[in-house]
Amino acid sequence: MTEVAELTEVTELTAAADRKRERIARRQVDKFTERRDQLAEAARQTLAELGYANTSLRDIAQNSDFSHGVLHYYFADKFELITYCVRQYKAECVKRYDSIVATAVTTDELTAGIGAAMAGTLRADAGMHRLWYDLRNQSLFDKAFRPDVAEIDQSLERMIWRIVSKFAELAGKPPAVSPGVAYALADGLFQHALLAHVAGDAGAAGELDARVRLLLPSLVP
Repeated sequence: MTEVAELTEVTELTAAADRKRERIARRQVDKFTERRDQLAEAARQTLAELGYANTSLRDIAQNSDFSHGVLHYYFADKFELITYCVRQYKAECVKRYDSIVATAVTTDELTAGIGAAMAGTLRADAGMHRLWYDLRNQSLFDKAFRPDVAEIDQSLERMIWRIVSKFAELAGKPPAVSPGVAYALADGLFQHALLAHVAGDAGAAGELDARVRLLLPSLVP
């Protein structure tokens, strides 16, 4: 074998070894992320029931199949776990609403779909939404929360703007408000309905549905 051929073979073997190490590293990262997702899913119910201030990693461990040590290995502290849970849940919400936006072909279909989805998630996941508002309120006092809260808030604002933009497209008219105003109005309606729902108002979800169906047309007059 010539010196050039030997050098080529060594180079190819080195590249193959590098690719193998990269695949192993990616698998390890994927497994770590998958495990964190599982732990966050298991922690949701406890967090939603007790809220930020009244929940510790030990409380979560006692209400799940995972030990306190396992939780502490994957999450540095309660703050990291809670923000991960809320971020994970809100990402699922965004996908749900984006699916409605993608398939709606009329303004009526869009408003009906969004109104029903908001009412449905209020009924089914009030605890998680309450945890989100708890986290957002905490950011007013603890700056450690602010970057994560700001990022989640921005993702929700973009989601609402995609809904408004789709309504405007279907209506053939431009929106009359900015993305920030649209989000503030939608978020205000939802938070108001959540307060009523938590207080025991059985009609809060239906009222939210009706108000959302009125809100969208008002943003594209």
